[in-house]
Amino acid sequence: MIRKPSFRFTAILFLCSAFFFTPALQTDIAAETSKSILADVQTGTVTIKRIGRMSFAPNGVLLIADIGSGAVIAIETGDTGPVKKLKSRVNDVDKKIATALGVSTAELSIADMAVNPESGMIYVSAIRKTDNTSAIITFDEDGKLTILDLTTTRFVRVPLPVGEGSTIRNISGVEYTEGRVLAAGQSNEEFSSKIFSLPLPLTHGKSGDAFSTETYHVAHGRWETRAPIQSFIPYREGGEDYVVGSFNCTPIAKFKISDIAKDSKIRGTSVVELGSGNRPIDMFTYEKDGKQWLITNTDRFHHEKRPLGPSQYWGVRVDMSYLTSSKVNVDAARRDVSKQAGPEGIEVVEALFFVRHVAKLNNREMVVLRENKGALDLEVKELP
Repeated sequence: MIRKPSFRFTAILFLCSAFFFTPALQTDIAAETSKSILADVQTGTVTIKRIGRMSFAPNGVLLIADIGSGAVIAIETGDTGPVKKLKSRVNDVDKKIATALGVSTAELSIADMAVNPESGMIYVSAIRKTDNTSAIITFDEDGKLTILDLTTTRFVRVPLPVGEGSTIRNISGVEYTEGRVLAAGQSNEEFSSKIFSLPLPLTHGKSGDAFSTETYHVAHGRWETRAPIQSFIPYREGGEDYVVGSFNCTPIAKFKISDIAKDSKIRGTSVVELGSGNRPIDMFTYEKDGKQWLITNTDRFHHEKRPLGPSQYWGVRVDMSYLTSSKVNVDAARRDVSKQAGPEGIEVVEALFFVRHVAKLNNREMVVLRENKGALDLEVKELP
């Protein structure tokens, strides 16, 4: 939770007060246009117990996974453009954030990175480990760091639904899609892997529906109910709504969520297998030359024993036509782990080596947070 800051941290905030971005001071236009997304909006300090993944809904609404309270928080940032992308690489991002929060890099944990597509502003979620304070940091086109002021915000908090006596262990993603906000996570129930559907408008204090998932893990050769979705995207096919998720060891599966009854179980269809020993981090889609591609980056926890490249952090792009393939589950397409590409439409992306987090800027570019000699750098790279 966000606790009362120490004198040292208060002094830092005072000295850096000119660098704070205050959502409440932005134009009222954003508040008006976000009414279809949010309802019963609260004003004041938003408490985040343990910040996690982030993404954007329209009109500058920032969606935040608060793992500590088992909730999704939506903030009206007022950040609605125009687009001004990062001009040049920002070196030592982790050191800059740590300094702004009054700690060393060893006392800092970076949870996620998101890009507002309406402005190009980059948002980083972080935790100051000395007192478990959650923070959101932005970087503008010039690479200027700003701490998002959470004391004067317009927000809603939506608790994720769980059964009586159950708790949320993790929230691995939150995404806006037509008519709802989706979240993925894990509970302490027997069928612990969950997809949460929160209807629009997101209403303060009002929950939604939860679905348990069962997925065929190609590398493991069995159906699993406890392995959580690590990253996901909303997807629409043939007029039906799906969640496309990626799991450890590393199947990509789709789950049909149209017309699913509350508290029901969903059996996923595995369509691609990227190989064992990987933990997915981020996922997004883009279009190039008339073709739809899915990008995902991963953390290879088997890197020391069986490296795939120069870094444990690597990524691929996958032709989205695999999502409609008739070859699924045990017959799903498997990435050729001995090559950079193969089968056709599954390719290792060189620009994603050493990348801790990646987010889509547009159909031509992505923003990456990359390891560089013990530090983290922020830059814009061209999509393949």
